[in-house]
Amino acid sequence: MAKQSWKPGNMLYPVPAVMVSCQRGEEKPNIITVAWAGTICSDSAMLSISVRPERHSYPIIRETGEFVVNLVTKELVYATDYCGVKSGRNVDKFKEMSLTPSPSKIIHAPGIMESPVNMECRVTEVKELGSHHMFIAEIVNVNISDEYMDENGKFQLNSTGLVSYSHGEYFLLGEKLGSFGYSVKKK
Repeated sequence: MAKQSWKPGNMLYPVPAVMVSCQRGEEKPNIITVAWAGTICSDSAMLSISVRPERHSYPIIRETGEFVVNLVTKELVYATDYCGVKSGRNVDKFKEMSLTPSPSKIIHAPGIMESPVNMECRVTEVKELGSHHMFIAEIVNVNISDEYMDENGKFQLNSTGLVSYSHGEYFLLGEKLGSFGYSVKKK
């Protein structure tokens, strides 16, 4: 198999497509779509998002030190794309996309009611890395939609229709290929 050598660039795909909601004081809440998001620690639960400083949400998150990461489903893909290309300086994204601000339990910024998972986050560190600044944050609360809880009280995350982003396109997660530890499980 032949390969080409390209200039350095990020090809770590797919990544989760998430909508990040934020709010400063009594201003209207805003949503920014982020594809540069990831888990960084499980104890204590932490994640990171990377945002360009020129984005409308950047100073809101920087000043308030909080945001909500809202997971994206198939039903939210159109709104996710819209919130990634329109600026909150010019438009109320909650209103335009008929999304419902959902009160958070610990922080001021609202979640998005239509998302099955809202992770309330407090910024612990900001790393200025170049084109993007990384907000490292502790997850201080998680809100889960009741409709995805089974009869045993287990959250069925993989039944929500989660979406990923890969090289400029959105994809619905689909076929299960295995589960953690299946490669070493005794047969």
